Amino acid sequence: MQYNFNKLVATAIISSFITSLIFIYIAPNFLWGKIIPIPYPPESNLKKEIIIPKREPPTVAEAVAKKATPAVVGITTLEFERKYYFLERAVEGVGSGFIVHPDGYIITNNHVVNENSRNIKVYLSNGNILPGKVMWTDPVLDLTILKVDAKNLPVIELGDSDRLSVGQTAIAIGNPLGLRFQRTVTLGIISALNRSLPITEDSKPKIMEDLIQTDASINPGNSGGPLMDSQGYAIGINTAKVTTAEGLGFAIPINIVKPILKKVIETGTFKPPYLGIVAYDREIASYITADVYIYEGIYVADIDPTGPAYKAGIRKGYIILEVDGKPVNTMTGLKCIIYEKKPGESIKVKYKTLTGKEGYVTIVLGK
Repeated sequence: MQYNFNKLVATAIISSFITSLIFIYIAPNFLWGKIIPIPYPPESNLKKEIIIPKREPPTVAEAVAKKATPAVVGITTLEFERKYYFLERAVEGVGSGFIVHPDGYIITNNHVVNENSRNIKVYLSNGNILPGKVMWTDPVLDLTILKVDAKNLPVIELGDSDRLSVGQTAIAIGNPLGLRFQRTVTLGIISALNRSLPITEDSKPKIMEDLIQTDASINPGNSGGPLMDSQGYAIGINTAKVTTAEGLGFAIPINIVKPILKKVIETGTFKPPYLGIVAYDREIASYITADVYIYEGIYVADIDPTGPAYKAGIRKGYIILEVDGKPVNTMTGLKCIIYEKKPGESIKVKYKTLTGKEGYVTIVLGK
């Protein structure tokens, strides 16, 4: 009995030894990495492979650039400056613009193209160079509408600058430093809204109001190009950069040009109705007059005693709160409403007097 037990133990030990030897041979060659995982592989034997995708998903800037770039144009002009009493000097100007109607209507800046500009050339994305004609221009707004003789041109659709918010994507396209770098795309955000910027133009001080501030790079030559949102809609017209700081670019809100563009396309010109006031929003009012601070509305800083507003009862120092039932807190907002009207049409104005009394008047707009 004892003999059989010892024989059984010896057989088990020999079987275990043989099985271990077989597993030691089979596992590394046939099982590890195929049927069972490699137990604790040494670091030196690991093969690291980095896979780079053949193409990354398109970015917002890429999609907007592809959509909008064909409608961005380069513009060159000649202006003649009188150097001495009898001597003139030709000065070449370069800037940007963008097509907003397939029949060749283009938006740009007044400081790029104005009524004194000559030999206006528009450089299209397809390589064509066409003469441009000034349809309307305004140095105060720093806006110009050009026209080229062409059909079925690519366009940039206009967005709504009243619905912007700080922090949203902003994309600028233009021709920085001349036509050598045509249709350069820069990406940033909207840094602030309703900014005011004191500038000097033709040796005269001037304040540009209600601007969009962006950190998307805007350089000389970008002026007149579009500032767009993430959907490729134009929300502003690039106009200026603070040269003493980085990341401080400014654009004119697109809504101010909408009623103007509509009338220029329909009638060939635009003549703004006359209200007869000099007014500022709350930011500028305190800047111009230190003892004036308003929480809402537009401050009437001066008034034409023969103009429509004065005749209706508006006085210097009043605050305009609403026009036709719409609150107005910026000059751009006020102008957008006024520019929808024609001379001879009327508007209903809610105002606040110097003593805080509120009232309504109806003003018949002049020419």
